[in-house]
Amino acid sequence: MTHNFFATISRMKYIDRWALMRNSRNESLSEHSLEVAMLSHALCVLANVRHGHNLDASRAALIGLYHDASEIITGDMPTPVKYYNNKLQEAYKDVEKIAEYKLLNELPQDLRPHFEDIFKPEDSEEDQYIRRLVKAADKLSALIKCIEEEKSGNTEFSTARKTLQASIDKMMDELPEVKDFVYEFLPPYGNTLDELL
Repeated sequence: MTHNFFATISRMKYIDRWALMRNSRNESLSEHSLEVAMLSHALCVLANVRHGHNLDASRAALIGLYHDASEIITGDMPTPVKYYNNKLQEAYKDVEKIAEYKLLNELPQDLRPHFEDIFKPEDSEEDQYIRRLVKAADKLSALIKCIEEEKSGNTEFSTARKTLQASIDKMMDELPEVKDFVYEFLPPYGNTLDELL
């Protein structure tokens, strides 16, 4: 018997983000997920090294890697639509859960619990904190996209950048590792390779 989970996951590369925006360079769901995984890992390392936490940074990277996997089925819902009102937001969350369930059902029974653990939050304080950092990494990834678009001369992302920056500013008050990242690692984004090296 064959199983479709990984073949379906591999289709993340075909899902474009920012569909309502004019992009100077398209960003796939695969690219975004990889960046969120790396940022989630980095935020957990910062939390552990500088702020007294003992978080599983590898778990954070895995959660970040799969955090938008449901979009393989649903597509990338534009933020203004997704958050238009509470009713629509709740309906979309339900659709995401159904899509995740459908994906998980493409795994053999013996492997499913290991992946359910990535998709579904635990009740522990540690897991809740990790998921808050993954959410912050998701916002940071979106902000990085805005920075890169603006640096390439595309002003289409200026409003999104302001909205994301305000959201991240609020997160920095509660998540000091996000503040560390924003001050120490965010400024070089958008620089040329010569400027970086």
